[in-house]
Amino acid sequence: MDAQQARRVDAVLRQLNIPGVVAPEDPDNPAGPWRVYDSADYRTRHDVTADALAAVAATFSDDGPAAGPQRGFVLPPSGT
Repeated sequence: MDAQQARRVDAVLRQLNIPGVVAPEDPDNPAGPWRVYDSADYRTRHDVTADALAAVAATFSDDGPAAGPQRGFVLPPSGT
């Protein structure tokens, strides 16, 4: 993910209380790819991107109806 996508991922993780630090793979190159890590220290951190994405997906499981709009069709009233 790039820096802009990373900001959105970071916001979602915070809203869902999912642990993780979103940071660039190379701390000296913020224009490069970003990942989710278990800590901010680039010397000791471990990539947990897959775990973070799985936690987000589990939050929105298909167990019941989703809150909000659903996919479908909108038919205008006749005569318009």
